[in-house]
Amino acid sequence: MVFYKEKTLNEMTKEEWELLCDQCGRCCLIKLEDEDTGEFLYSDVRCVLLCEKSSQCKDYDRRKEIVPDCIKLTPQNIGEIKWIPNTCAYLKLAKGKDLSYWHPLVAGDTQKMKDAGVSISQRYTLSSSDITDEEYIEHIVEWPNLEPEEE
Repeated sequence: MVFYKEKTLNEMTKEEWELLCDQCGRCCLIKLEDEDTGEFLYSDVRCVLLCEKSSQCKDYDRRKEIVPDCIKLTPQNIGEIKWIPNTCAYLKLAKGKDLSYWHPLVAGDTQKMKDAGVSISQRYTLSSSDITDEEYIEHIVEWPNLEPEEE
């Protein structure tokens, strides 16, 4: 049974929901919102809790306590959050699309995701603790919202 093809996001168990995360780390990059247009700009600055090597949260269970503006993705809010990267499995399924060829549930491990350049572990990023608010504009990048070409 391929649960993500047979269940809606709302029908998934907590464990299935967590398995959908491709663990790329893109949603944990700091985004800036243009106040005039409402457009979100991605940066190469990662949350202080995001490990640059594993693309995993260093304290997932306590992340909201440590980083109060951390947003927990749920089946209810996934379609409403405007800054979710186009590569996100949750967003793809919410839009009725299939998972990408590189997604760990499709590929069997995370290597294809890394080879495709989706994981932040394959990119230059810096911690939000190493930057001032004024410096964010210098770290705007496009790659977090780009999906690699199909194989």
